Amino acid sequence: MNHQKGRWSDLALRLGSGISMLVVGVWGVWMGGWIFAAMVSTVAALMIWEFTRLVSPERSTLAAGLALIAGISLLLATRLPILPALSVLTVAPLIGIWIIDRMVKTYGIYVWLILVAGLGLLLIRSTLGVGWMAWFVAVVVATDVFGYFAGKIIGGPKLWPRFSPKKTWAGAVAGWIGAGLMGAIFSVNSGLTIEVIILSVALSVASQAGDIVESAIKRHVGVKDASGLIPGHGGMLDRFDGMMGASLFLMAFAAITDFPEGFL
Repeated sequence: MNHQKGRWSDLALRLGSGISMLVVGVWGVWMGGWIFAAMVSTVAALMIWEFTRLVSPERSTLAAGLALIAGISLLLATRLPILPALSVLTVAPLIGIWIIDRMVKTYGIYVWLILVAGLGLLLIRSTLGVGWMAWFVAVVVATDVFGYFAGKIIGGPKLWPRFSPKKTWAGAVAGWIGAGLMGAIFSVNSGLTIEVIILSVALSVASQAGDIVESAIKRHVGVKDASGLIPGHGGMLDRFDGMMGASLFLMAFAAITDFPEGFL
């Protein structure tokens, strides 16, 4: 009995924080424009603040400064064509790797990918439309929610214990199922049901990959959570790592395919 209670001890806190973030996020997606850009830039900056502190715990001032530079660079990048934008996003990573002395290559790449993923979210909203953006959020959230409950209830073999000791195969498969259901719901009037379902599952896999990469980094530096910014969830990195992986995947997919803008 005590074991069961311990298993669900963080549920109420997670739900409260999760619902609050979802409400704010939905409002930001709906508003778009500078409001959504400021929201995404702030989240990306906080993720970089957390990551810098994980890599160099003694550099708290450095972490705050790099976070500020990163957030500003992402806002500036939204006003530029894609190639100059990607170049602007290298400023914070380059400053960081010049100063820190640990995990230098990983740091530079990961910080840049955080910013590129943020740019990807802004591009999804501005170029593909609010419908695809809502689908994107729904798939990532469903992946996390279905995976969380399946992992808790079913348990079973671990997905990749070396890098993510808590992730199970049951949770991973449940996440794919949840993502597929979201794809079916969003595409019911689109005429592309199968295609959107497949894309939703692929997006779910990318989301889980982002989660595993972040877990591997935390395991390497010996911490459980990136920070305590979000009650029940840990930090921004812990909460938005999956969205980061999914954004990078969709950004690349949309760049190489004839993606139907505003279709959903």
